[in-house]
Amino acid sequence: MWVWGKIKQVSRISNRRAKYFFFFFFFFFFFLFCTIAVRTFIGEGLESIMADALSFLEEDLTCLICCDIFIDPVTLKCSHSLCEKCLQRFWMTQDVPQCPVCRKECSHDEPTKSLAFRALCETFKNRKPSAVSGDVCPEHKEALKLFCFEDQQPICVVCYTSKKHENHKCSPVDEAAGNLKEDLKTQMDRHQATLTELKKAQEKCVKQSELFKEHISMTENQIKKEFEKLHQFLRDEEEKHIRSFQKEMQPQDEKLKARMKELSKQISDLSEGMAAVWQDMEAENISFLQNYSDTIKRLQHSLVPNTTLRLEEYQHYHIQTIIFTTWARMQNLVEHPPVTLDPDTASSKLQVSEDCTSVRYVEVQMHNFDNPERLYVGVLASQGFSSGVHCWDVDVGESDHWMLGVVGETVNRKRLYKMDPKSRFWCLRFIDGEYKKGYKPVRYIDDSEWPSIIRLQLDFDKGELRFTEPFRNRSLCTYTGGFPERVFPYFCTGDYLKSLHLFPANKENF
Repeated sequence: MWVWGKIKQVSRISNRRAKYFFFFFFFFFFFLFCTIAVRTFIGEGLESIMADALSFLEEDLTCLICCDIFIDPVTLKCSHSLCEKCLQRFWMTQDVPQCPVCRKECSHDEPTKSLAFRALCETFKNRKPSAVSGDVCPEHKEALKLFCFEDQQPICVVCYTSKKHENHKCSPVDEAAGNLKEDLKTQMDRHQATLTELKKAQEKCVKQSELFKEHISMTENQIKKEFEKLHQFLRDEEEKHIRSFQKEMQPQDEKLKARMKELSKQISDLSEGMAAVWQDMEAENISFLQNYSDTIKRLQHSLVPNTTLRLEEYQHYHIQTIIFTTWARMQNLVEHPPVTLDPDTASSKLQVSEDCTSVRYVEVQMHNFDNPERLYVGVLASQGFSSGVHCWDVDVGESDHWMLGVVGETVNRKRLYKMDPKSRFWCLRFIDGEYKKGYKPVRYIDDSEWPSIIRLQLDFDKGELRFTEPFRNRSLCTYTGGFPERVFPYFCTGDYLKSLHLFPANKENF
């Protein structure tokens, strides 16, 4: 009887609208009946089919403005139905009332209310399966269809029209989730690049640790080898210097280990954080958006670390100096040690002998520790001079490519240099039979006059550096004008067949 009364009420609107409402009522109760039948006789396995059928009916009962089931529906003459409030809000933005769907002009008195249509919508709302609790606005019990970027949370349509979210930037949840996931993916790509840098830094740290341990082992063995040449009463000195050396090396070794441990922790923390973010991104859109603020905070806490390894580089242990000092203490007869080479300053294609008195050119680049003292080209002596008179001889043999001289302590060691005093270089070069003072030719000689011994005489206080051939009693060139800072003897060879050998100059000859 109730249904028949509703149908009669619908017929009073118009024949066409009556048929329209009758169609909805017929299908609604038909679906209702089918649902009961499915639950009772067929089982709940086919409920999804009925849900699909209800979704088609829902499309016809949905307002095209608010995208929700009609609230107080009204129908225009063009047969389009809308929520009364939605239509009024739309008309407030128009100069002439018109249908929001077909744009046909209307009058303010045109909308017709239908109690039957309203009852149908309310019945359908009550019948419509409830959304998951997390997908429903806790305040208005409406579906969460929008995402507010200002408040970083999903909201319903009622929330969107409220004062709380006035002038807030909002988007549909699917669109917002897609955009935010894309932003997160971009950040994850940056973090992946950081992770790659960390792993590369870790690999470099491991290699440097191996080189560092090799250097320690080589130096210890050399110390032992040299001290074995001494008598038994020098054993105590040997052990003392080994302990001193190990004490100097220990802080650097501990720093390397600490850095490796730090890198491992950073990699682990970043990997865990990224895994958690990926897991959040796999969640449902609503759950993802609800936890989006926490996800962002997790990424922001993953600060980009500094992957550059900073070490206070070790100094070469000057073994020859120790030996001479020990002998001097024993009998006070040994003179000051001659100029010796500092392996820590040798460039990648120069190899210094174990006793640090000769250097040779190698074609295969050596994998040396790239410490700040190391030169781009050449090698320095262990001893620097800032006063006094000093002299040393270099046996160049029959080498056709070498450079000798002194360089300033603060010279840039990581690039090619101009061989002139302005660049803190006071050098003599010999290339294919021609002497050069820096880049300027000094003289050309034939094969019979090629030098074998070159003597360097440095008078720091007078600001003078002389190059001579002592056995021919021939002066090659002289630098004057002083030295603005401490200088170190400089050596370089480009002939892989011949080495440069250093030895003390005979004082009787100068």
